[in-house]
Amino acid sequence: MENIIELNKDGSLLVPDMPVIPYIPGDGTGPDIWNAARLVLDAAVKTAYKNKKKLVFKKILAGEEAFGQTGEWLPKETLKQILKYKVAIKGPLTTPVGHGMRSLNVAIRQELDLFACIRPVKYIPGVPSPCNEPEKIDMVIFRENTEDLYLGIEWEAGTRQARDAVCFINQKTSKNLDEGTTGIGIKPISEKNTKRIMRKAIQFAIDHNRKNVTIMHKGNIMKFTEGAFLKWGYEVGKNEFKDSIITEQNLRDKFDGKIPEGKIILKDRIADNMFQQVLSRPSEYDIIAAPNLNGDYISDLLAAMVGGLGLAPGANIGDNCAVFEATHGTAPKYAGLDKVNPGSVILSGAMMLDHLGWHEASKVIHSTLQKAILNKKVTYDLARQIPGAIELKCSEFARELCASMI
Repeated sequence: MENIIELNKDGSLLVPDMPVIPYIPGDGTGPDIWNAARLVLDAAVKTAYKNKKKLVFKKILAGEEAFGQTGEWLPKETLKQILKYKVAIKGPLTTPVGHGMRSLNVAIRQELDLFACIRPVKYIPGVPSPCNEPEKIDMVIFRENTEDLYLGIEWEAGTRQARDAVCFINQKTSKNLDEGTTGIGIKPISEKNTKRIMRKAIQFAIDHNRKNVTIMHKGNIMKFTEGAFLKWGYEVGKNEFKDSIITEQNLRDKFDGKIPEGKIILKDRIADNMFQQVLSRPSEYDIIAAPNLNGDYISDLLAAMVGGLGLAPGANIGDNCAVFEATHGTAPKYAGLDKVNPGSVILSGAMMLDHLGWHEASKVIHSTLQKAILNKKVTYDLARQIPGAIELKCSEFARELCASMI
C-alpha cells in the first residue's frame, strides 16, 4: 500500500514517514533545476532524520513533455494524482504570451482550487541587493489565486462579444467607448474568495507570531472590486479574529499607538503607496494580503529587493491539496546547459517540508544555502554580482549544498 498523506478533520495533514510526493520537472530549464533540487531535498531529509524518513518522488506529466506523450498540456490524470497525494512540487512550465494555450500554472491553481498563493520574501545575507538595508525585508505575501485577472474574462477588440459589451456599457453609463477598437476585460472579486484568503493570512500571522497584516488594494478607484476586497478583509479580522486583531484606527484612537499584548495590527495601504512603503519602510510590514494582480506585482518587487526570482520560493495551497513551485519562468535559452540557479525550487521544497511538519529538514536547507552564499559559491546569476565569487553550475551548486550537510 502506498504511503499517502491524509487530511485530518481540522484540515491538518497526517504524514507518513515515507510519503509519495508527485513532481513535475517543468519545461525549459525545469529538468536541470528539478534534478538539482531533488538532490538537496533528499539530502536534507536524510541529514535531519537519518533513515527514519524519506520523500518518495513520483513523476507526473504537464507542459511540453505531457503534450508530446499524450496530446494534452495538462492531463486530467495529473490533477487526479495531485489530489490523491495531497502535496506536489513542480518546476516552471511554458506559457506562450498573447496566443495559444492558457497558462498551465494558472490552470493547475484553478482546477485544484489552490486559492492561496503564498510567497515568503526574506533576505539571505551575502546575496547582492539593490537596496541599502535588505536585511529589514521579511514579509509573506498572500495572493488570492482564483479570481481577479486570473478568472480570465476578456474579449478582443472588434469581436462580437467585445462590441456587445461596449454597447451595453455605453447604454448603461456615461462612457463613450469605441465599439470597434475597444478590448474588454472583466475583473471579478467575490466575498467568498476574499474572505478565505484573508482567513489564511491572518491565521498565518497568529501561528507565526507576526506583528501585522496589511491589505493591499486600489479601492480608492475600483470601489466595488478592490474596495470590496478591503471591506470584506476587515470584516474577517473584526468578526472572526476579534481576540487577536486590532485595527490601525483603533490602535490610534483607543490605545494611543501602543500595541496591546498579544494583538496583531490589521491595516491597509493603497497599492501604489504599498510599493513605496516596502521600499522605504520595509520593517513595518509582515504579512501582505492582496487580490491577484496586486499580489503578483508586490511579490516580484520584493523578490528583486532581496536578490531576484532565482531565490524566490512559492506555494499554492487550497483546502484539499498544495503545490509548491518555482516562481520564475522556463528560461528556454538556458535549457539543458546546467547553468541556472535552482534556489527557487530548493526553497519551495523547504516550504513543502515545513508544510509536512518536517521543520528540521527545512532548517537544514536554509542553513546550508546560507553557508554556500556566504562562501561565495553560487550560480552565474549571483556570481556576476559578487566580487571573488566561485561560479558553480546548477548541479554543482546542489552538490555543494549536499556536501555541507555532512
